[in-house]
Amino acid sequence: MKISDLVKRTQVSKETIHYYVREGLVPRPRKFAKNLASYNESYVERIRLIKELQDHHFLPLSLIKKILKYQKGSPERKPLLQVQTDYFRPVDKLLPAEVIGEEDFIKNTGLGLKWLARLEEWQVITPEIRGDQKVYSQDDVILGKVVVDMDKIGLGPKQGFDAAALKYYGEAFRDIAAKSHDYFLQGVSGKVTPLEYSQKSAQATEIMSVFFYHFYRKLVRKEASRTLGDMELKTKGKE
Repeated sequence: MKISDLVKRTQVSKETIHYYVREGLVPRPRKFAKNLASYNESYVERIRLIKELQDHHFLPLSLIKKILKYQKGSPERKPLLQVQTDYFRPVDKLLPAEVIGEEDFIKNTGLGLKWLARLEEWQVITPEIRGDQKVYSQDDVILGKVVVDMDKIGLGPKQGFDAAALKYYGEAFRDIAAKSHDYFLQGVSGKVTPLEYSQKSAQATEIMSVFFYHFYRKLVRKEASRTLGDMELKTKGKE
């Protein structure tokens, strides 16, 4: 495609695209003449990702360049970066994102009514009842989207994944959350005002979310590494 087409597809100016090329954020395009270059679909994807990292994560181009280089070094890092970009946008976390009613929830997440009912039964998604309406929190909406994406990457019932595992995860995490809150209360009980409690509770929620996220990643990566090692040994044994 021509650069004019790339501008339309990405909503990024020609001057900015040229700057990205000069700075090494995107590769130099194939030139057919002095003022004529061809861009393929990978340029659209790369430029959209750069803008995503700028607009939603507020990262400088110097850091984005390092991220793109890191991503290029291993193919599995591309979907990882996409997941992190989709679900960990700093501004989005600060904006209210309630959804009212099952119909709007399904429209916002892509989750089917049958699965919504099941996840509510398992208390993975827990809407608040206001009057005669179900009101879903931002976290519920994100969880709904995650379940849809799990199915898309092969972690759904059609691929043999036991969906009841989500019920187990819900039960296990409720226990962890309750225990975590108990420890927090032991530390602040009788020492803070209601306002201070509210502030500290919000901070504790975010920092412990980061702790659980990275602790889970560490443990699962160890399990995956061990499984991969076993698979490679079996493969060598058959050769």
